[in-house]
Amino acid sequence: MSATFPTLEKTNRTNVSEIAEHLAGTFAQTAVERDKQGGTAKHERDLLRESGLLNLLIPREDGGFGAEWPEILRIVRLFARVDSSLAHLFGFQHLMLATIQLFGTEEQRQSYFRETVRHSWFWGNALNPLDTKTVVSQNDGQIFINGRKGFCSGATDADALIISATEPGNPRLLIAAVPTPREGLIVQNDWDNIGQRQTDSGTVDFFDVPIYEPELLRSPGPLGSVRASLRPCIAQIIFANIFLGIAEGAFAEARNYTLAQTRPWLTSGVESPSQDPYLLHHYGDLFAQLQGARLLTDRAADSLQRAWESGESITENFRGRVAIDVATAKVATTKTGLDVVNRIFEVMGSRSTTAAARLDRYWRNLRTQTLHDPVDYKLKELGDWALNSRIPTPTFYS
Repeated sequence: MSATFPTLEKTNRTNVSEIAEHLAGTFAQTAVERDKQGGTAKHERDLLRESGLLNLLIPREDGGFGAEWPEILRIVRLFARVDSSLAHLFGFQHLMLATIQLFGTEEQRQSYFRETVRHSWFWGNALNPLDTKTVVSQNDGQIFINGRKGFCSGATDADALIISATEPGNPRLLIAAVPTPREGLIVQNDWDNIGQRQTDSGTVDFFDVPIYEPELLRSPGPLGSVRASLRPCIAQIIFANIFLGIAEGAFAEARNYTLAQTRPWLTSGVESPSQDPYLLHHYGDLFAQLQGARLLTDRAADSLQRAWESGESITENFRGRVAIDVATAKVATTKTGLDVVNRIFEVMGSRSTTAAARLDRYWRNLRTQTLHDPVDYKLKELGDWALNSRIPTPTFYS
């Protein structure tokens, strides 16, 4: 990193926006080429480490910035406009830290947060609760994990992982925070999807991986309290901001392309594409959709922040209303995003499909990410609320 690059540490943590904008500009310069390459964005991950932004959620007393969720999520969206893979990794850093705070003890939170700041840790995900191929066994009182976990975003190059496993006869998932260089833990470099090509969301193998008592996040653990059940709301609002950021990035790139390169249609009767009534119609429609999605997404972020600040006093009804706000944003950004990334080619024209520009990456990234969980189930929750005034029941997934 350049010696003149600002960091939170050097500036008393007052210039978050400046750092984030600088990083976004840096990421944009290589985003197209890295989309071709796939693999691990090691250089960019190290820039994030050095910037201090990985510590935004961590309280000031533990060496972090103590940022609120709306600020963190705005940066997720900013990164997603230029590189949604890095936005995913950045967002999941804060989801993993939130998992520690929501599921673990105060002592665990303090210990892991301070180690994260001290060593610039990047956290990866090996928690995927839908994948039950990792199981718990015990030998002489020692816990071991065996099996395989899929969709482990950010595991490659991670310093530590949040993992989950199932235990025979126990309906509750075992959740733990473990260092990645643990004996028997092997991160596979096998992520090769059409989109989100640098999220390193492949598999992690576990061969008699020992787990120690201080690493277990089970007080209160998942669903152990109403507050703990905020975790899926955090995951979903991170996704919504990634979706919205991708759509905003696609819209901005389409606008620049249209003004610089698109030709007016031969029967349009206008000299410039900026005067074409049909192009103006498309841009107006997409702009209106994005404005609505932004407002809903920002409202959901504010709702989450109020719930986060309420601590253990949060009620089931309050949590349910947060889930409704987040689900609304998730549906809006999914539908708007997919419409935008598809229709940008209608306003750019046939030459925009050249492979060299890789403008299809916006569609590939959004289509890949929106399949994380079916939006139909969010619509079902919203329908149950709209028709029956029934708030969503917390699960590990929603």
